[in-house]
Amino acid sequence: MKLSGGSARVNALMAQMSLGEKLGQISMLADGLVETGPPGPHNPFNMIVDGRVGSLLNVWGAHLVREAQRRAVEESRLGVPLFFGLDVVHGHKSIHPVPIAEAGSFDRQLWEATARDSAIEAMADGVHMTFAPMIDVARDARWGRIVETAGEDPLVNAEFGRARVRGYQARDEKGIMRLAACAKHFCAYGAVVSGRDYAEADVSWRGLEEIYLPPFRACVDEGVAAIMPAFIDVAGMAMTGHKRLLRDMLRARWRFDGLIVSDYNAIAELINHGVAADAPEAAALALNAGVDIDMMSDAYFNGLPIALERGLVSMDEIDMAVRRVLNFKEQIGLFDDPYRNMAPSASKEEIPKTLAPERRALSRQAAQRSIVLLKNEGALLPLKAPRSLAVLGPLADAPNDQLGPWASAGDGQDAVTILAGLRETYAQADVRFAKGAPFEGRDEDELEAARKALAGADAIILCIGESRMMSGEALSRTKPEIPAGQLELARMALESGAPVVLAINSGRPLVLPDWLVEGAHAILAAWHAGTEAGPALAAILSGACNPSARLAITWPRTTGQMPLFYGLRPSGRPHDPQNTWTTGYYDCPFDPCWSFGQGLSYTRFARANLRVDRDALDLDDLVSVSVDVTNIGTCEGVETIFLFSRDPVAQVTRPMLELRDFTKVALRQGETRTVVFVVKVRDLCYLDEDRKPRLDDGAIQFHVGASARREDLERIDVVIAQG
Repeated sequence: MKLSGGSARVNALMAQMSLGEKLGQISMLADGLVETGPPGPHNPFNMIVDGRVGSLLNVWGAHLVREAQRRAVEESRLGVPLFFGLDVVHGHKSIHPVPIAEAGSFDRQLWEATARDSAIEAMADGVHMTFAPMIDVARDARWGRIVETAGEDPLVNAEFGRARVRGYQARDEKGIMRLAACAKHFCAYGAVVSGRDYAEADVSWRGLEEIYLPPFRACVDEGVAAIMPAFIDVAGMAMTGHKRLLRDMLRARWRFDGLIVSDYNAIAELINHGVAADAPEAAALALNAGVDIDMMSDAYFNGLPIALERGLVSMDEIDMAVRRVLNFKEQIGLFDDPYRNMAPSASKEEIPKTLAPERRALSRQAAQRSIVLLKNEGALLPLKAPRSLAVLGPLADAPNDQLGPWASAGDGQDAVTILAGLRETYAQADVRFAKGAPFEGRDEDELEAARKALAGADAIILCIGESRMMSGEALSRTKPEIPAGQLELARMALESGAPVVLAINSGRPLVLPDWLVEGAHAILAAWHAGTEAGPALAAILSGACNPSARLAITWPRTTGQMPLFYGLRPSGRPHDPQNTWTTGYYDCPFDPCWSFGQGLSYTRFARANLRVDRDALDLDDLVSVSVDVTNIGTCEGVETIFLFSRDPVAQVTRPMLELRDFTKVALRQGETRTVVFVVKVRDLCYLDEDRKPRLDDGAIQFHVGASARREDLERIDVVIAQG
């Protein structure tokens, strides 16, 4: 999205603006409908008239937006319209699964469809920009914001980001993007030390360019409207003032000409980072690095006039930021129609009270494709016709919590809980419910109610994990585990003798005790699956839907393994369980509880005839990697196939596996289909010692299979022979 030019209208406005009005355009303030940071001592609605604000966040609803816009257009001196931003992360009113869950669908079309649905709802509520997608590669389950990411892999985050940008920014009937996307957080926020939110990240340039930057490059290539720098510092350089990455790489090298929007209060926090002595210095650092909009710190409005006097910034740099903001407003149609998509006299009564059926259907579909079946001992699932079910746990009937964090305008009253879904699906069964335990702590009365519910049950559905307030921003955990009171309930359920189906509702992988993993007959990563979580889980448990999701994040056995991911480098002493003197642990197995890509189905699949269309390749070639996939089970199902590569001998050590592509294949019982991946040989290049692309002559391995586990992969080699 190109914003640095200027129409006659924008040029005319620029010529009339005072310095204060210009600084207002590059200042974003919050109203208080939701809390996403510390409140500021201001009344944004009064400041609109004075031209002190160019955009608002955390306000939605046609009646509120219309009134704010009316003040800007009709009462401010120049009548410049506002734009409105909101964190529409995984739905607006119809809440879809949290991103770490939906990423496990490995379905690009679904990722785009749910973003488009979110955009339609948010647009109708007066929102113009979402602070999403979040594409921070995340490998540490202690970090609370892992819930907002697409997991541990750079390619998955890149593809997720591309799909989200396409969905959010899809054009309406007038050819205007529905919802501008703001990709965040540029970059390496997922690498914070100890998984501690807002902490520093110490990442090499190789790590930045190979792991953390590619998703943002993909979003820029897709035409994302805006980028948000991370709160943090990377290797001692605060990202909000990181000229080398923001101006030199993002602006100059990648040619990104959209908006750069600071995170909440981040410019003022450059003082806390110790790189600015006061607000004028902080404002100058951010502006000189290319940040166009100051979110909620007032550093631009109060600090830039002083910075100008000190010679720290130029008027040209201020004008460039203002011009980008005005051009953005023009390109999304606000000058022609500041009340776009709003009724002439919008009121609270005009807001729909119920969610549209087609939106519920999409939310249910997304949830079904995001719930991962991790264990199914003795083919316990699907549960076809139980006479009685004991449904236990604080998450079985928790409508607000199943929405997860960052639920935007979502309302728990619209959510269909797991208990409600099970009672509808198993209408002929005796479905008994007991909460059994609070989210944290212990309740003897609840435990006693659970004991009674267990009596004579054919099966137990155990819904435990995290509340929505246990994951998300500022919610890092040193022990990302199921709380003790819920584990006491789980032990009681296992000791009852009835088969236990464990549904883990969470925003991150949770460390599970061995006795629970071994004792539960079936285990599902149910995540926070959104408005339709209940019917979706019930459909999977009953067999009406065959599970197809896979983990987008490696699931650790213990906190001590974190950060944990599949793309490890071999080291000089690769792990060998038979050799003490290799990398590993004294007190824990080396392998995770479940690997990236793992997930079960109610049917079984076999792969055969792995092949390439050529075995000697030049740099400019394309190579096709093919494999035949057969459904050898008893029902139709969907398999996920991953293509990894490995460069065994290079100038620098390469990871054991690097994801190159993934796809889904739907197969009827007995059906065989050929999956074909087409790879550009040039994409197999790595960065050499000087961080320049390089590909050596010699063998390249392709690994194809159902997960990153070695036993789930087949290998075929090709030879690079450059002329």
